[in-house]
Amino acid sequence: MTSEVTVRWLGTNAWEITDGTATVLVDPYVSRTYTGATKPGEFNPETPITIDESAVDEHIGGADSILITHAHFDHIADVPYIAEKTGATVLGTETHLNLLRAMDTPAEQLAQVGGGELYKFGDAATAGYTVEVFRSSHGVTGKHKSLLFPGTRPGETPDRPEVIKDLVEGGSLAYLVTFGEISLFFNALPSFHQHEIEGIRPTVLFMQGANPNYPDYEERLFAAVGSPPYVIPTHWDDYEEPLTEPAVDLFGGAALGDKVAQYSPDSQFVLLDHLESFTIEA
Repeated sequence: MTSEVTVRWLGTNAWEITDGTATVLVDPYVSRTYTGATKPGEFNPETPITIDESAVDEHIGGADSILITHAHFDHIADVPYIAEKTGATVLGTETHLNLLRAMDTPAEQLAQVGGGELYKFGDAATAGYTVEVFRSSHGVTGKHKSLLFPGTRPGETPDRPEVIKDLVEGGSLAYLVTFGEISLFFNALPSFHQHEIEGIRPTVLFMQGANPNYPDYEERLFAAVGSPPYVIPTHWDDYEEPLTEPAVDLFGGAALGDKVAQYSPDSQFVLLDHLESFTIEA
């Protein structure tokens, strides 16, 4: 039986994946709140957390699962509204889910994971899909390998996050989502746990561009996961510019194509623009 899956890029690391029956969202964030993060000297960690409900309603319809890679504002700020709107199950670490509870996400929809889980979603009437969870690590910057908004929020639900620095990283995860014969691996960051993912063979690999803190990043990643039929860059745009405008390449999305040609020449490099879709068949 032929499998067919369509992916749509919602900017940043936000993805919609559907087989026409079920829909999975990864890090669904479309509010594009201006914080100055992509402008040297303008970043304001005290920027209030805001949700552009009209943007969410315009760009995101239904969902069955929401997968959180980490808890920074440009990954989870919109999730409470999306989860309540769609009734989707939300997967994330203890910290991710505690922060979401504090932002009034329906508690019964939250599923805590930490890496190693393999879940089947769907019912007897549908083919369904699986989600496998892997531990990962957030990227670092600078000489001293600094992590933006580090920390966790274990235990009791914390006070409601009010500004973007309140949304700490909270641990990072990667996901392998499989519909039939098609599997999609979302790592989101140039930091990954190489020995944990060795041997997976995704149909589609979503990856970032080069980062000077991670030597031989692309070569090591392809060594771990093989040569996937498709490679799609993610999290490479100016995530504070309007989603309805063409993506501005700040983080080497287009340049990744040269690395793919070098280390995985049999892979098709697919560079999508904002709101653009791509369909995979197997």
